[in-house]
Amino acid sequence: MRDISKYQGIIPAFYACYGPDGAISASRTKALAEYLLGVGVKGLYVCGSSGECIYQSVDDRRHTLEAVMEAVGGKLTVIAHVACNNTADSMALAAHAQSLGVDAIASIPPIYFHLPERSIAQYWNDISAAAPDTDFIIYNIPQLAGTALTMPLFRQMLKNPRVAGVKNSSMPIQDIQMFKAEGGGDFAVFNGPDEQLVGGLAIGADGAIGGTYGVMPELYMKIYDLCRSGRYEQARPIQYDCNDIIAALCAGKGHMYALIKEVIRRRTGMDLGGVRKPLANIEPEDEPHIQRALDLIETALKKYC
Repeated sequence: MRDISKYQGIIPAFYACYGPDGAISASRTKALAEYLLGVGVKGLYVCGSSGECIYQSVDDRRHTLEAVMEAVGGKLTVIAHVACNNTADSMALAAHAQSLGVDAIASIPPIYFHLPERSIAQYWNDISAAAPDTDFIIYNIPQLAGTALTMPLFRQMLKNPRVAGVKNSSMPIQDIQMFKAEGGGDFAVFNGPDEQLVGGLAIGADGAIGGTYGVMPELYMKIYDLCRSGRYEQARPIQYDCNDIIAALCAGKGHMYALIKEVIRRRTGMDLGGVRKPLANIEPEDEPHIQRALDLIETALKKYC
């Protein structure tokens, strides 16, 4: 039986940290990793959507993961998202991640071309083969990747003994139930949509990975702890407040991650830089939404934590 305890908890999707020149900043990356370690999260999901991986080079992603592992390797569960839109670069990042000692690698399916499921399986298995001593997590996010993890494809992937979990960011909560039932008790399923953490945990998710966890980790950890002890009625109002905060973060002209980084700067003093083009940075018109998110977070922290 595989021990999945290292995947049971709140795992923020790590944000890309840039210096004034727009390049990856090792010092800012380490500062964010150490901050999240200090607040008590279970782990970090590095170089995924929240890490702006689609707009980064292979070297950018190597530098980010190296800084994270230098700061918190061995202290937190680290899952490295390694997918690129070609197999060779993905395999190179997988091998690099294993060399650093990550707990798992993860991958979305290849995007743009609509590939047959046998090609998607081969892509994932090739990536996994490049890190033969490391768990592999399938990242199911059909609304962005354009490809869904179907049950036939899932069953094909379960033939690979390194496949240890699914980060499920599809909207139907039932998908978590189906993947958990098919994968078995030693297979980890992560809730992806931040807005439905309570529902995902109620239906059987082991842990959770989310893009807004890093801006208000205390609230999501409180939800997780309440749900794990069966106190869903107490967790629900926190979820509602988190959803209001998410709405404020998504209401600006700037991209959500640009607003998140500004909220983090004002909450903690950490400057993580902006976001990488073509993502939009914050505009003056975003100020009311930033302030609303800050006010809602502080109110919720006083109420629940």
